[in-house]
Amino acid sequence: MQRHFDDLQLGSIELFCLAAEAGSFTAAALVAGVTPAAVSRSVSRMEERLGVRLFARTTRSVKLTDSGRRYFEECREALAQLVEAQREVMGQQQEPSGTLRISIPTTYAHHRILPLLPAFRALFPAVKVEAHISNRNIDFVGEGYDMAIRVRAIPDSGLIARPLEDAALVMIASPDYLKRAGTPKTLDDLAQHECIQYELPSSGRRIAWLFNDNGVPLEILAEGNYCCSDDVLGGVTLAKSGAGIFQTYRFIVEKELADGSLVEVLKPYGGRSRPFTLLYPQSRHVPLRLRAFIDFLVEQLPR
Repeated sequence: MQRHFDDLQLGSIELFCLAAEAGSFTAAALVAGVTPAAVSRSVSRMEERLGVRLFARTTRSVKLTDSGRRYFEECREALAQLVEAQREVMGQQQEPSGTLRISIPTTYAHHRILPLLPAFRALFPAVKVEAHISNRNIDFVGEGYDMAIRVRAIPDSGLIARPLEDAALVMIASPDYLKRAGTPKTLDDLAQHECIQYELPSSGRRIAWLFNDNGVPLEILAEGNYCCSDDVLGGVTLAKSGAGIFQTYRFIVEKELADGSLVEVLKPYGGRSRPFTLLYPQSRHVPLRLRAFIDFLVEQLPR
């Protein structure tokens, strides 16, 4: 194998990544134990060797250029793999450790993942968990995430998708609403009811309700005067308050269905579900903390 880097160049890459993460040569110098001038000279040598500007400099700040950001993303991934390989060789990764950054949709976070985290950390106390709870799609490399959970797999060849749970759907309404508006018996009856809508924030598209009609799968875009975006729990709260009928995941409303504050309607047309998928970047070296968390979730969550 031909040698491409000397010790000074590898050190410069580390200093460059520290400066990129901190947005400051001074902050990078403090972490590395060198002077800000040494960081600046190191970055300048890299820019000269690469023939591109990595940072746009002002008297008050430094900011990555477009070329610098692309280079930083690749360098950070490469350095992380080097550190992981070194730990494995030295036997330091017999126990998962480090920070695990995960992105989770709001409903799945509150009702599935967050309640499991104490048990996970009891098994692996050296792992620190940072949970980003949002329904937006994240940039794995640019934002430094290890894993995400999504209802729909993202069509990205750079991601590995692993099925996590096929979550059953249920139609719900409050007893007060049904007393006032009547109970729907058929799908055609929905035209006479207040149907609470949910809208995808990324596209503004309303989500169709899923049904089975004598074994035939159907999708219906019902009409209504209430619409929630981004957080499915908003539709559940409206339904509990007597606003109308809503379709949601059964795991969200199991308690309310059991205590009678919500009622399942249109049972003969049920049986549909939506899959939750676990996503993580393709890599030769998957961190042990991520492998441990994936195995833990697969064991704990219903299939």
